[in-house]
Amino acid sequence: FPLKYFLGDNENAIKIQIYCVLIVNLLLAVIKKRLKRKWAFSNLVSFCKIHLFNYINLMKFLENPEKDWVIDKDDGEQLSFNW
Repeated sequence: FPLKYFLGDNENAIKIQIYCVLIVNLLLAVIKKRLKRKWAFSNLVSFCKIHLFNYINLMKFLENPEKDWVIDKDDGEQLSFNW
């Protein structure tokens, strides 16, 4: 994740942006290691960036992206709020 420019101009804003990039890099490395299918890191980053706000099970979809995917409403991994 090369930082081309910083969103803030003070020291704290730059530190926060650097820490966020390091955390995202670590999370994607863990996801890549857990997958059985081999992905190039740049492809994995691009895919996650594109589908960031889609409701999909990321691990299932990354294991078999060619398969037609359907949103499973009974997926137990998603959080549910009972009011």
